[in-house]
Amino acid sequence: MQRILRFVEGEIRGLHEAAYLLGFFALLSTLLALFRDRLLASTFGASEMLDIYYAAFRIPDIVFVSIASLVSVFILVPLLTEYSDKEKRSEIIGGVIASFSVLMLLLTIFLWIFMPHILRIFFSSLLLESDVLITMSRILLLQPFFLGLSGILASVTQISGRYVIYAIAPLLYNISIIFGILALYPIFGLLGIAYGVLIGAILHMGIQIPFSIRTGYLQPKTFTVRLAEMWDIISVSIPRTLSITANQLALLILVIISATLGVGSISVFSLAFNLQAAPLAIIGASYSVAAFPTLARFLSRGEISHFFDQMVTASRHVIFWSVPLTALVIVLRAHIVRVVLGSGEFDWSDTRLTAAALALFIVSLTAQALSLLFIRGYYAAGETLKPLLVNVATAIGIIGGAYALLWAFAHNELWRYFIEHLLRVEGISGTEVLMLPLSYAFFSIVNIVVFFFLFERDFGSLREHMRKPIFESFSAAVVAAFAAHQTLDALDGVFNIDTLLGVFLIGFIGGIVGIVAGAIVLRALGNREIQEVWVAWHTKFWQYVPILPTGTERGTDM
Repeated sequence: MQRILRFVEGEIRGLHEAAYLLGFFALLSTLLALFRDRLLASTFGASEMLDIYYAAFRIPDIVFVSIASLVSVFILVPLLTEYSDKEKRSEIIGGVIASFSVLMLLLTIFLWIFMPHILRIFFSSLLLESDVLITMSRILLLQPFFLGLSGILASVTQISGRYVIYAIAPLLYNISIIFGILALYPIFGLLGIAYGVLIGAILHMGIQIPFSIRTGYLQPKTFTVRLAEMWDIISVSIPRTLSITANQLALLILVIISATLGVGSISVFSLAFNLQAAPLAIIGASYSVAAFPTLARFLSRGEISHFFDQMVTASRHVIFWSVPLTALVIVLRAHIVRVVLGSGEFDWSDTRLTAAALALFIVSLTAQALSLLFIRGYYAAGETLKPLLVNVATAIGIIGGAYALLWAFAHNELWRYFIEHLLRVEGISGTEVLMLPLSYAFFSIVNIVVFFFLFERDFGSLREHMRKPIFESFSAAVVAAFAAHQTLDALDGVFNIDTLLGVFLIGFIGGIVGIVAGAIVLRALGNREIQEVWVAWHTKFWQYVPILPTGTERGTDM
């Protein structure tokens, strides 16, 4: 038990070590999330019931990003790194928890009362005669409260380098949802899944409490509402909150639009989005989260050159991982969807449509991953206005683009034929929904282009550092995709594609061949990142010594 505790609360130092550890746990969490989605897809298919499930999350998610993000790690980590006095840090954490709890309590009561009216505006087509959507949304209103508290405590674990604790929380969250599907849904119906989500949110917070108490950061005597101090924090975080809220509002409107496109459209859009979010969490979120405390620390010390070098290193590795992966997912998209979701009520038409949506989403994987990193770079620098303006413009573009593409899809037969033929979804109803991920992907790419030029103007030229890794990764991606596609053709007829095992083996072998081919290209081109990955995994990552906190907090020395 002591060894487990030492591992969980061990301190991790170094960008790559932290990123790989976060990536490993993100992979585990992703596998659980994919299993969760498989259970949902096999139970409901792309149906109205699954539409209701995903729609019920939209209002609570908006609450989470608009309120909980006011006091999230992106604001608290730079603030806490300014103080070396633990008592001052504890005072800040206690005041934030108290103020956040009061605000969330008042907002939850308000939304609980008016939830039927709010949902009637957004999802009138899903309300029908039942109030399941209303009741689920009300239950899920408690999720932002616990996840928000978890985010506050995450600032403690991150500045202390305790990334294992931070990484375990999503595992517990997804395990609880799976428990809700398997154990509570047969008893309570859809509401049982909502109960599982709520349990997961409580565990997400609970895993971080013991460390925060043991290190003295969580002290009940500091739980005092300090309005002046809270306003100082909130005034800094409002632009950042609006920035994230803009993206969530864009997603909300896309879900609302998909609700008008026919039964199952919300499900197809949401399942494809979740699939593309998996590599985004493993690559983009891992590097951005791992880099953030160090970036904030460099800037607090005035070490601009080190900040820039850290951003360059993280960007190169994001490109190294994401570009080849994008190509492989596009080639293997149907196999991925069939393995993850293709069972029970989720039929072949649902599979083809979701695979096509996944292909469109994944095109912007590199852009989305880099955007997470650049946004955190600006937050570490205390700059929130630029991310706000860029993300708001992106959200407007996504929404406007979706309407424009839907109009073109309905009125231009050539455009409709091109999309359906390109993505191999001819003869399937509901292909209009593909315009939503297309708009999302296009403006996500525009987003990172804008960030790239802004960052160059503010901190230094990136082009000379990015040309080589982009060329190398793109070359590896082309070769990997070609090798994977040829392998799929060669294996056609070798395995029974009517079975889960057969589909998995074909996709797995094709993926492995593609990865090997891409790695050979990278080695032949002398790619620096693949060498750094090898060194990090074999000489650093497995050699870190977990150190339990003692009388002196060492996290600030990372």
